[in-house]
Amino acid sequence: MKETGKTIESIVEWLREQVSNAGAKGVVFGLSGGIDSAVVAALAKKAFPGESLGVIMPINSNPQDEKDAILVASVFELDTATVDLAPVYHSFLKALPFEGEGVLARANLKPRLRMMTLYYFAQEMGYLVCGTSNKSELEVGYFTKYGDSGVDLLPIADFVKSEVRDLARALGVPSEVILKAPSAGLWENQTDEKEMGFSYDILDNYILTGEGPEDIVEKIQRMNRNSAHKRVYPPRFENN
Repeated sequence: MKETGKTIESIVEWLREQVSNAGAKGVVFGLSGGIDSAVVAALAKKAFPGESLGVIMPINSNPQDEKDAILVASVFELDTATVDLAPVYHSFLKALPFEGEGVLARANLKPRLRMMTLYYFAQEMGYLVCGTSNKSELEVGYFTKYGDSGVDLLPIADFVKSEVRDLARALGVPSEVILKAPSAGLWENQTDEKEMGFSYDILDNYILTGEGPEDIVEKIQRMNRNSAHKRVYPPRFENN
C-alpha cells in the first residue's frame, strides 16, 4: 500500500466526520484479539482518544484471543469492558425448541449476541458501532448477517487482508497479533482460510487483479453471488 500514513489520516478524519454527522460522541467496537479488530481499535483511538471503547466478549473462546485483546488494549491504551456472553449463549440454546444439526446455526448466534451487546453500549454512551470487516471477507460473504455486519461504520471495508496487515504494521499492532492465523473464533481450531477453502493471498489477488486458479476463482464468484443478500438491505415489495 502506498502512503500508508496518509491513508490512516484519511480514515481517522472520515471516522470523525461520520460520528459528528450522526450527532454521536465516539465509537464502540468488538475487541477480539484478531488483526482486523486491532486495526480498528488503533484507528478509533486516534480519532477519539477519550471517546472510544473496545468490548471483549468471550463465549467459551480460546483464552489466547482474550490475552491478545488485552495486549492490544494495553499497547494503544484503550478503554475496555469485558462481557462474558457464555451464560447468555447457553441459556439461549436451552430456550430453543430443538437443537439443530447445523454447526453454523449455533455458531452464528455468537456474533449476533455480540452485536446486541455493542449496541447496548453504543446507546448508553452516545456512540456509533464500528465494524471490523475487511474487503476480502465482504467479497465472499464471510461474515454473519446481523452479527458482525450489524454495525454503523466500516472503516476498513475497502482494504483487502494484505492491506489490513500493512495498516496494522504502520499503526504498531503487536507482531503476534499480525502473524496469528485469522479466525472468527466460532468453534475450536477454526480458521478463516480452512473454512473458506482457500488462502487470503489468493482471494486478495483475485479481488485486486481478477486472476487466480480457475477452480478457486469459480468458488469465489459463487460465494460472492450466494452472499449478495448479505451486502444489501432486504428487498421491499412496492405497492404501486
